[in-house]
Amino acid sequence: MDNKQKAQQRADQIRAFYDEVEQLDADQVLKFDAEQFDPVVSYHNALLDSLTEKFDIDISAQQKQLSTGMKIASFIGALALAASVFFLFYQFWGYFGTTLQVSILIAAPLFSLFATYWVSGREATGYFAKLLSMVSFTCFVLNLVMLGQIFNITPSENALLVWAAFAVLLAYAFDVRLLLAAGILSFAGFIAARVGTWSGMYWLSFGSRPENYLLPALIIFTVPLWLKQKRYSGFDPVYRVFGCLLFLFPVLVLSNWGYGSYLIWDAAVIEGSYQLLGFVISAGLIVLGIRQHWPDTINTGNAFFVLFLYTKMFDWWWDIMPKYLFFLVIALSSLLMLFIYKRIRLQSQLVEDSHA
Repeated sequence: MDNKQKAQQRADQIRAFYDEVEQLDADQVLKFDAEQFDPVVSYHNALLDSLTEKFDIDISAQQKQLSTGMKIASFIGALALAASVFFLFYQFWGYFGTTLQVSILIAAPLFSLFATYWVSGREATGYFAKLLSMVSFTCFVLNLVMLGQIFNITPSENALLVWAAFAVLLAYAFDVRLLLAAGILSFAGFIAARVGTWSGMYWLSFGSRPENYLLPALIIFTVPLWLKQKRYSGFDPVYRVFGCLLFLFPVLVLSNWGYGSYLIWDAAVIEGSYQLLGFVISAGLIVLGIRQHWPDTINTGNAFFVLFLYTKMFDWWWDIMPKYLFFLVIALSSLLMLFIYKRIRLQSQLVEDSHA
């Protein structure tokens, strides 16, 4: 947890304290007199002023709602502006000479990177810096792609590694989770393509072998275990979620399409093996998430466990059951899972209470 998160957490605690004091007073349980309460109010006001000035935190529910709206607007604006730059290049690109094209391609990422750095030092919230950092990444990707077209350079998976490095650099420099996700996907694509070339395929065909993603998925998931992310807000969950997705999606595909595997077994055996692996891994992620207090991992494991369960039910019973009975089984299975999750939740709460 970074300093801004800690400051926001402290502000939330203070707001919750006053809400509880107000409720206790309304229920006639406890009433503070002015002599006791005024020093507390003065201390909290001074503390909140200091935290707001230093970290630009939200000290009310209305400010939190506005901040959420600003984050959404910043996200949409970043994607839209990046798309605008992309299509602007292609709209007018043919009107420029080669020298001007190369100059623009070199200058665009450098200028946008400088603008991002300049804005980040003058805007405390970081919304505009994050928006410009997305533009800088888009310009950098266009730089490599279009320079390759201009000079007729053979496409290579190495470009994915360069994109990943630049995206991660921007993500850590300006605290942008979206760019971290872009870097993770680029890195996963590079490893998958490289593994594919080792098996003899052309690197652009790496998607035809879902198992190519299993190795980068394991690497990405374990990054927070050996590289601490305390200074960056929400980076740990990004690594864990994308590690889970990059592992479980290929397993889900292979559990229904055994011909996409490197294994030389019968397709039915491959599909059955990956179905079993999917259940084991997704259930293991739920247990791991509960023990480590990782709600992102719990939710991802839960979603895929349900997917594996329902796809298996479809394979077993869709053709042999009346449709009303099939959906009744689905409903009863959902109720059973709700009961199981409720028991797990109760047990985890008891464990936390015993530790407290």
